[in-house]
Amino acid sequence: MKKLSIILITISILASAVTVNAAPVPRESAPCNATEHKIIVAESFISGILDEVKNGMGYADARAKSNRIFFNAWLNGQTSGYSYGELTAIANNAIFQYRDMYLRPNFYIENEEKVRAIIADVITQYANGEIDYTKAEFNARVKIYQSVNPAFNPDEEFAKDTCYRDIPSVDNSLFTIARKLILEAKK
Repeated sequence: MKKLSIILITISILASAVTVNAAPVPRESAPCNATEHKIIVAESFISGILDEVKNGMGYADARAKSNRIFFNAWLNGQTSGYSYGELTAIANNAIFQYRDMYLRPNFYIENEEKVRAIIADVITQYANGEIDYTKAEFNARVKIYQSVNPAFNPDEEFAKDTCYRDIPSVDNSLFTIARKLILEAKK
């Protein structure tokens, strides 16, 4: 009996010492229509897959795995009323971001301070409540475009038909970094 109680105590101590460290959905990767609750629901299904992507699983494999999980959950009515499409959009964006960060870790490290310097006034305005998140994100995009081409005028370019716009070529991950910095400003 004494041996059994020692074993049970040991197992309980070990179980309490083990922490689950599942990867969260990066909020900056979420689609613009994703609510916090929707992100949490998606996260509950795919955090293990995100861990695998952080450790090298490919985008296509991770996406196929998450799509299967969401489809089965939707069929069984376990998605808190959210559709398969809503949850897979969140998952696919998160998988893409983690995969990109796995393949190009130096890009994110090297460019975070550059982007912070480019959008510093936007971050300050958002942190002070002068502008909302949507306006902050738009202004950050414009600042990043203007860092490549100072003559870029969003009023002129966005007024044109899409095939005639002259928008500077920018790595989309810079926008992801900008969204992350903006979101961190409110914490």
